[in-house]
Amino acid sequence: MLTKEQYMDVALGLAEATIGQTSPNPSVGAVVVKDGRIIGMGSHLKPGCPHAEVYALQQAGEAAQGAELYVTLEPCSHYGKTPPCADLIIDNKLKKVYVASTDPNPKVAGTGIQKLKDAGIEVEIGLREARAKTINRTFFHSIRTNQPYVTLKAAMTLDGKTATATGDSRWITSEPARQDVHYQRSIHDAILVGIGTILKDDPQLTTRLPQGGNNPIRIVLDTYLRTPDQANVLTDEAPTWIVCGALADAEQFREKHRDINVIQMETKKIDIHSLLTLLGKKGIQSLYVEGGNSVHGSFVESGLFNACHWYIAPKLLGGLEAFSPVGGKGPILMRDSISLAIDSIEQIGSDIKIIALPKKEEG
Repeated sequence: MLTKEQYMDVALGLAEATIGQTSPNPSVGAVVVKDGRIIGMGSHLKPGCPHAEVYALQQAGEAAQGAELYVTLEPCSHYGKTPPCADLIIDNKLKKVYVASTDPNPKVAGTGIQKLKDAGIEVEIGLREARAKTINRTFFHSIRTNQPYVTLKAAMTLDGKTATATGDSRWITSEPARQDVHYQRSIHDAILVGIGTILKDDPQLTTRLPQGGNNPIRIVLDTYLRTPDQANVLTDEAPTWIVCGALADAEQFREKHRDINVIQMETKKIDIHSLLTLLGKKGIQSLYVEGGNSVHGSFVESGLFNACHWYIAPKLLGGLEAFSPVGGKGPILMRDSISLAIDSIEQIGSDIKIIALPKKEEG
């Protein structure tokens, strides 16, 4: 017989398998257990589909009465595209519900748990809470701040260079590391670069995995709308948003590229805070920033990022004029640097991937 922690781990595994495909909803897994046996399990697969609890209870059938439910996020208590899961749990007469994490969504925020308790169902909260919150960190951040969770990505040599003095950067990392980047693209709502990257590399910014994958919305920061008419981001089928400043001729650009979403800011230059607020209003919960050192510098200087994904290749480039991952002015004193906490280190192919979080994000 498994422990209650192990049953919750099964539910968390189901939730993890759907990361990147449920936005704007969270990733949720659920397991129904009775007499030491799993009799139902499910996960929320995509927006508009039934929630995890629905699938799990459907599998359990009449045997759900008197059973226990392990669910990674508080059951919803309101009508949306689907009926409230809390009501379904009550109707199936479950004995106890283990909830890994409460739901910060104001439409739920404890009301689902209270509804279960009012119906006489025992509820235990917090089992494997840290892992549950990690799975849905982009959802939680978006609900709390109304802005997307921002991940800065960079690939560099061991001596901290992202390109030679001429701008040549292909390829720093190995194929396995590049495949990992494509996976990261597939689980983010949007990917962002600056006009410099478009002009220099003409990237596709799509997901190219052997088994396929979702293409994120491509966002290009292009203050004066200098993106060439034949750029890959304008000519293929993946969605593209171009963000420009107040001085750009947005109407003319829209006339030439009717399938492109042109977003014109009210200021001459693109302000990162205003941009993230706007993206949050448009439903972007996770943003993968693959820009050059100028774009990265803007996010770092503003302090508006939540994670760093750094891929380090075992190469030495050297050169005072070679490029580094983060540009901008930078502080004068070391004590004014942004402190990070190492979240994970792993070897991918011949390269090392480090995930680091600003210390304010710990926990």
